[in-house]
Amino acid sequence: MAKDHTDQTLDRELDDLPAELRWREWMRRIEAVLFASASPVPREDLARVVGQGVSVERLIEDLIADIGGRSFELAKVAGGWLLRTRSAYAPAIRTAADVGDQDLGLQEYDVAVLAAIAYHQPITRDGLKDIFGKEISRDLIGRLHSRGLIGTGPRSPRRGAPYTYVTTDQFLTAFDLETLQDLPDREQLEDAGLAEG
Repeated sequence: MAKDHTDQTLDRELDDLPAELRWREWMRRIEAVLFASASPVPREDLARVVGQGVSVERLIEDLIADIGGRSFELAKVAGGWLLRTRSAYAPAIRTAADVGDQDLGLQEYDVAVLAAIAYHQPITRDGLKDIFGKEISRDLIGRLHSRGLIGTGPRSPRRGAPYTYVTTDQFLTAFDLETLQDLPDREQLEDAGLAEG
């Protein structure tokens, strides 16, 4: 959502308001920005709508407390903040609203390839072949790319170097991760029988 310009008419400091009302207005501004955004909003962007030196983290904490018990929640994913419906209300939404098919439609093998990319990025198709013992189809890579879950990573500066693949912020959001450090530890996966040692 990052914008590089500042609205000159936005009074960030709100000096004419009493402290309590000023704080409430800053909370509402953050809520409005998050409500309007379809993707996670980084802290730096939220700081643009509040007074200089104001703790965005404290405003977020107060906003979380303020919306507690509601049908939506504030979540930190992909390095930013996002308003989203609580999962408990998904059946009600699907029943009453036309939200389209939001299922990623991933098969078990697709998720395995996506996990390999996440754990070994940047990785080439040959690198994936080494992991799986067989060629990974361009069609599968294309599906993961079209869903915004992976993107192209850095390439060697030599001519004809293969493309590499990396996960995206959409991957983090889809799997409810703030950063790649939130991926399960390999040992945990092995202990659960979900990965080979």
